[in-house]
Amino acid sequence: MIEAAILIIFPFAMVFAAISDLLSMTIQNRVSIILLVSFVILAPLTGMGWDAYAMHFVAGAAVLAATFGLFATGTMGGGDAKLMSATAIWLGWNLELVSYLLTLSLLGGVLTLAILSYRNSQTIIVFAARFAFMRRLAQKEEGVPYGVALGLAGLLSFPASPLGSWVVQQLAHS
Repeated sequence: MIEAAILIIFPFAMVFAAISDLLSMTIQNRVSIILLVSFVILAPLTGMGWDAYAMHFVAGAAVLAATFGLFATGTMGGGDAKLMSATAIWLGWNLELVSYLLTLSLLGGVLTLAILSYRNSQTIIVFAARFAFMRRLAQKEEGVPYGVALGLAGLLSFPASPLGSWVVQQLAHS
């Protein structure tokens, strides 16, 4: 049951955040809250030691401090900052967090270049004008739905994380 919850909650939250940011340029607070609350409940049930448990929150706090600075300067949205912090709590203070941050940076760069290219292409803009979110993405004054990169990077990094590894180990022994 714990394995199912872990395999459903984190991936669903990542996909939901990515899609909602793409469609509405918003990552709802409830996504980050669900990630936080579910980690608080599920992680101890996996047998995670209290020291490791605490380090997961250190990871979240460190990412929150960095992303708060980016939010304060207007270079990052608040939903992005909260989602990155909640994701960091799930990943922990380890190499998977570094992998996540590097992956989201690369994916975010590719996403940004793709959207800039899209905004400069008149053919694609005319074709996609039928969809509201595609029209919004075409507007040069709009930001980039970075939640897409955050969600995808979370999905790519999660299997090697402590909780992802724990689930794989549990399923292998079943």
